[in-house]
Amino acid sequence: MRNDLLVLHHRLIAKDTYELVLETNFLDVKPGQFVEIKVNDEYFLRRPLSICSYDNGRMVLLYKVVGAGTKALSQIGPLKTLDVLGPLGNGYTINTQSEHALLIGGGIGIPPLYQLAKTLKAQGLTFSIILGFNKLEDVFYEDEFKALTDHVYVTTMDGSYGFEGTTVDLIHQHDIAYDYYYTCGPKPMLMALLKEKPEGQLSFEERMGCGFGACMGCSVKTNDGYKRICREGPVLQSKEVMINE
Repeated sequence: MRNDLLVLHHRLIAKDTYELVLETNFLDVKPGQFVEIKVNDEYFLRRPLSICSYDNGRMVLLYKVVGAGTKALSQIGPLKTLDVLGPLGNGYTINTQSEHALLIGGGIGIPPLYQLAKTLKAQGLTFSIILGFNKLEDVFYEDEFKALTDHVYVTTMDGSYGFEGTTVDLIHQHDIAYDYYYTCGPKPMLMALLKEKPEGQLSFEERMGCGFGACMGCSVKTNDGYKRICREGPVLQSKEVMINE
């Protein structure tokens, strides 16, 4: 589970947002899983990053610089190695009965939806995608998603690009029809979607310590008792999730 992985590529793709490509020999990666990266000895806790894409021995991670740890990570160049734990967590389960799914990502919650979209396309399933950002300078991977489906919508909170408003506002404005959803992003967005259409899967962003369920630091209360986001999650079925006002 612990691997020293070679950095193949590392670049800035949007404001404070980086694409990190690692060489790896993971045998089985599910959409929605994540890895824990040790930045260096200065930082005791590893940084959890969602797996954006995985194929042909190459793993793509997208992350945003939000503190000293991710800032240090952003300065690591190609041909260096990183100490990585993974793949970890419970990923998305593909609903093959859905006639038209909707993938909704908010900010840095968007990356795990890319591998999911690739999986849905490979299985011949129909889906649309909504990408939500704060402003134009934050937008990333629009073209990559458009290569997978013609139904890609982009919204920004300030209206500087695409639709102006939240992802739920966009669903209403464009009257987007769907019978199932997959989502990842900030909790207010997840709660709004849960009220909108209960049946789906939600991936939660929580602070994680160990990454494999030992420290209990990311436990959340659900309709089925307390669950560890790093272990039973980060993806939970909508029926498990309690709506927080």
